[in-house]
Amino acid sequence: MPKSDEDALDRRPLHERIAADLRDEIMSGDLAPAASLPSTARLKERFDASNATVQKALQVLKDERLVVGRAGAAVTVREHQQETVRPADFGRPAEPGKPYPWLTEATKRGKRGSIQLLGVTELRPPHDVAERLGLPEDGMAVMREQLLSHDGDPVELVSSYYPLELARGTALAEARKIRGGTPALLAAMGYRPRITVDRVSARVPTQQQYEALRLPTDLPILRTLRVVYSDDDIPIEVTVMAKAGHLYELQYEFE
Repeated sequence: MPKSDEDALDRRPLHERIAADLRDEIMSGDLAPAASLPSTARLKERFDASNATVQKALQVLKDERLVVGRAGAAVTVREHQQETVRPADFGRPAEPGKPYPWLTEATKRGKRGSIQLLGVTELRPPHDVAERLGLPEDGMAVMREQLLSHDGDPVELVSSYYPLELARGTALAEARKIRGGTPALLAAMGYRPRITVDRVSARVPTQQQYEALRLPTDLPILRTLRVVYSDDDIPIEVTVMAKAGHLYELQYEFE
């Protein structure tokens, strides 16, 4: 049973702690789709909470589209499953004349994928990006920022960085989409992607990520820092990808 806000080691407000426990039960399958949540009376007893606090917790889950219901009616679990993403599916260059692999994978899942190019900018990249690109202290990069959507709903904010000397004068530095994606273009430029290294962390979203992904609450994002190497271990691309943590899981396979 949760302790009061004053005594708890978990300093989150009680309604957030209740939502967290119920969210975990929904996402783990203990509360299956179409199942009714316990009644307000049972939740009040279980969490030693007031009616208002329980209702506030349920509203959080409604905002996250995990449950549905209205006042005076049973609250039920929506059909929900974290989408499993296999990063290996997206690193290969597209075949000639074929769309970017992310769009192909969306179609396979029965979704309409779209990519919005938000901007192309020359800038000094963040420290972790500059370090992995091997840039000097005052080194510059070209950043291509895109918003990926499924059926019109934003699902991923992608910021890709390229060394300025590699990108300048190429389509990488132009404010237009690249057919087949940047892996295909890099391969055509003689920089075929050979090795990809992902570093995945969970973070509180920045303001930009929160707004771009239309996050319903202050849920963590999955942040992937991806470094792509070409021949001779030359880093040719560093990408920061942000996904809503409650909507996605990553699947890595090893032999």
